[in-house]
Order: sequence, then structure tokens, then C-alpha cells
Amino acid sequence: MTAILTPARRDVLSRRVRIVVAITITWNVIEAVIALIAGGIASSAALIGFGLDSIVEVLSAAAVAWQFAAPDPKRRERVALRVIAVSFFGLAAYVTVDAVLSLAGLREPEHSTVGIVLAALSLAVMPFLSWFERRTGRELGSASAVADSKQTLICTYLSAALLVGLVLNSLLGWAWADSVAALVIAALAIREGVAALRGDVCCATPATASADAAEREPCADACCRM
Repeated sequence: MTAILTPARRDVLSRRVRIVVAITITWNVIEAVIALIAGGIASSAALIGFGLDSIVEVLSAAAVAWQFAAPDPKRRERVALRVIAVSFFGLAAYVTVDAVLSLAGLREPEHSTVGIVLAALSLAVMPFLSWFERRTGRELGSASAVADSKQTLICTYLSAALLVGLVLNSLLGWAWADSVAALVIAALAIREGVAALRGDVCCATPATASADAAEREPCADACCRM
């Protein structure tokens, strides 16, 4: 059953979205700076790709903030999704080229303690931010907020891939693991870029919709069932 939101409840949920978006932007700005500096020092394609992904996450969260600043956020959704899609494609292109250069032996990734710690912290923080924004966005009926939560969830997967690649390179000397992790990041970026370009965001039941309407339009996206 989907209850119709009262104006007071809508205001509370809107404030929650703004708060989680602000936290996400702040975290990802710090994350991007550290990852790009550490990645440059260690010549790590995966770590640099992770830093660039953090910038994409900032753009995604900023797009949501921009939408919620408008009287009618729906009118801005398409433009925001296209900006996010282009950013993802740019990320994928850069990371792929850098990973191929590493695999070809033109650069050798080194151990990065900073990168390992950063990936572990991100793996701990991002799932909570994603869950909170997704839950709030679904109740509010905001497709953009739910889509942004999906972007944050992808960052969790990237954190895991990065952590595995860096640890394998550090402990076993498997330099190729860093490049493989980078290519995983690129593949996920392309997937999310295509989804954003098509507007295939996680469904969010409008707050004004009735329970019958919700039943007639069941969610087909797996992330809605998380």
C-alpha cells in the first residue's frame, strides 16, 4: 500500500534528500582529491579511475540538488541525466586507455597504502548513503533521488573492485590486477552512462499516486527491491 504524503512529510523527506546529497558531495570531493593524488604517485589506473568516478558522483549529486532547487524538478531531470551520462562515458574512455597502457607494460602500478585505506573507508560509507537516499527517494516519489542512490551504490562496487586490485598488487605483486580492476570500473561506468542517457532510472512511486496505480505499474528494476 502506498500512502499519500502530507505536505509536512514531503518537506521532511525533501530536507533529508538535500542533507544526504550534501554529505555525498562533500565525501566524494575529498575522496576524489585523495584518490587522484595517490593514484598519480602510485601510477595506479584503478585508483585514478576511482578518483574520476568520485567526480562523476559529485556531478550526479549536484544534479539532484539542482533539480530540487527548481519549482518543478521533473522539468530538469532529462538534462541532468544527459550530463551524468556524458561524464560516465568520459570516465570510461580515460580509465580504459590508462588500463591498456598499464597492461602493455608502459607503466607499472606501485603499492598504495593510502589507496587501500581510501577504498576500505568508501566501502564502509557508500552503502549507507545509498540506502538512505534510495529509501527517502522512493517514499518521496523522486526518480532522480532514487537514480542518484543507484550511482552511489555503483561506487560501492567500484570500491570493492579497487580494494581487491590494490591488495593483490601489494601482496602478490600482481600488477595486472590493478588494470583489471580499472577495466571493471570502466565497464560499470559505460553501463550506467547508457542507463542515464536512456533515462532508465529506478522506479519511484509518485507520492500522489494511489495504491491501485502502484499495483498496475510494478517495479521491474532490481535495485528497487534492494
